[in-house]
Amino acid sequence: MARNLRIRHNGDHTPCQAACRDGRQPLCLRRARMLFLVAAMALVAVLAGAQNPTEPAPAPDEAPAAPPMPEQSRPAEGGAIPVRGVVRDALSGEALPRALVQVDGETGPGTLTDRDGQFELLTSGAGAHVFQLTKPGYHDLPPSPAEDSAVLEYSNGITHNILVVRGMPELSLSMMPTSAIQGQIDLSTGDNAQGIGVLLLRRVLVGGHGAWVVTGNQRTNTDGAYRFPGLDPGDYAVVTEPARESEIDGISLAPDGSAPAGYNGYAPTYYPDARDLAGAAKIRVRGGETVQANISLRLEAFQPVQAAVTTARLNGKIAAEYNATVVDAQGHTLPYPAVYDPETRTVVTALPDGTYGLQVAAVPRIEGKVAAIRGTAPGGGALQGSLDITVAGHPVTGVRLPLAERSPSIVSVSVSHNAALQTSTSRAAEAVTLGATQAGDARVDGMWLQFAQGAVPGELEGSALPPGAYWMHTNIAQAGICEQSFTAGGASLAREPLVITPGNMTPPLTLSLRDDCASLTLTLPPDSLTAAMGEEKAYTVYVVPDFDSTVDLTAQTLRPSSGGSIVVHNLTPGSYHVYAFQAPVELEYRNPDAMAKLPNSGQSITLQPSSDNTLTLEAPSR
Repeated sequence: MARNLRIRHNGDHTPCQAACRDGRQPLCLRRARMLFLVAAMALVAVLAGAQNPTEPAPAPDEAPAAPPMPEQSRPAEGGAIPVRGVVRDALSGEALPRALVQVDGETGPGTLTDRDGQFELLTSGAGAHVFQLTKPGYHDLPPSPAEDSAVLEYSNGITHNILVVRGMPELSLSMMPTSAIQGQIDLSTGDNAQGIGVLLLRRVLVGGHGAWVVTGNQRTNTDGAYRFPGLDPGDYAVVTEPARESEIDGISLAPDGSAPAGYNGYAPTYYPDARDLAGAAKIRVRGGETVQANISLRLEAFQPVQAAVTTARLNGKIAAEYNATVVDAQGHTLPYPAVYDPETRTVVTALPDGTYGLQVAAVPRIEGKVAAIRGTAPGGGALQGSLDITVAGHPVTGVRLPLAERSPSIVSVSVSHNAALQTSTSRAAEAVTLGATQAGDARVDGMWLQFAQGAVPGELEGSALPPGAYWMHTNIAQAGICEQSFTAGGASLAREPLVITPGNMTPPLTLSLRDDCASLTLTLPPDSLTAAMGEEKAYTVYVVPDFDSTVDLTAQTLRPSSGGSIVVHNLTPGSYHVYAFQAPVELEYRNPDAMAKLPNSGQSITLQPSSDNTLTLEAPSR
């Protein structure tokens, strides 16, 4: 074994240095030559020993020495470590030039791949590093884990956890080409369709429920064409916005207070030719595809609609602001403008033939300010009204829209204490937050609205929500507290949405909590716990209850390098199924039909009250 020889210099205290300093150079030179000869002879001996080892064999009762560790298995030394790799197209396998490879965030080192997709950069040292890829026209997104992309959705912008060691082989990374939806808008009059608004909707998951939300908007160009580039795989829909045949300065009343005259225009149309999302063709987009979606618009009459709003007072004050909205049968907002005229106290709009709802909310002026209209204040102190109307080839006038004061929704919350856990000390109040999201298969806003918040047990006052259907979401901040049930008039809010009627009327709301929650330790299988060099697998795990629950699930991520286990707390006792996947996915866990289509049936486990449990995960196939 080679040894490092070095001569230490300790200031001017060696005899040679002292001799040179005092002018006795012959003595200095002689001693220097002697030291050089000694060092040279020692070096020759070391080299000879390295070429002809003469180490004695081990004694019979001694175990033979362990073979030397391979270079990549040895503990990495400090200092920068170069990493080499290639980036390819996930579909074609072709090399991707000029892809940006970044390590440990935007402030870390980065480089562009060459024309062969190759890259090389220096990491700060051995261990786990986060690699991220960026390239126009591509997303750092793996192929879909299921045939039905509505069942499992990969999130864009994933990162790669790379375990860096010296001597590691070349990395092989891939990127998914983005997709596009494009089309042509044609008008029945033959006129140019420039400037028509086009919306792109995508089916996403909100709190485990599927929902259609607007993810893009465009206006047609001079040729009447539109294009939505840079799309991930998924399900989409395209709809046009309402358009007038000629420009009109908004909606207003005639000077005599009568409703404005109707006009001709183009109603919103879903691809290929539907008035609502239920009749629209859903566009399934896969990686690298360009889908053509042409829409033809028919010129039709928009009939004037005028509704007289009942005058009301709020706590002795005249209502200061009115907000009018046109909605569908489920209470989802439609893109038709509606205007309140304070002089005539009427709401006016113009609509094509069909069935609609007209909603009006009025809020008081408080100390010179106008109170919030939507879902940010307790239920009292505002007015609300709704009117169903049908347009069938003629104006709708002479109708009245009465307003009623919003009645606050009261949520009665109880906590069932396990007798075995009772102590003589007083318990701290548990904090609960209740959220609401729009329900239904139509277009929704995808917003999470705070419905109620406060300490429990006791009563929580719910915020005023516009009429419609809402899924409820329970968030419990207090450790050791979990949900037993959440009902409206005895019906489970995990199965059916909460229906808000005009005036904010709701059936009795009851939230039951308990303090004998269980915990579950999730552990990767033993053969997955070895952290190998290169890209490390990340497992996404969902713990899905078999019973009703309005608590949103959090995806758990397990990696071998971080110990391969995680503890999930505050679980309601009962039966569960645990699902594991090899990549970050979103799961539509509140849809039984979607769950039945999963590539694996999950692992079942039953948790007893106040129990600590462990489950070793089965390695997922994908």
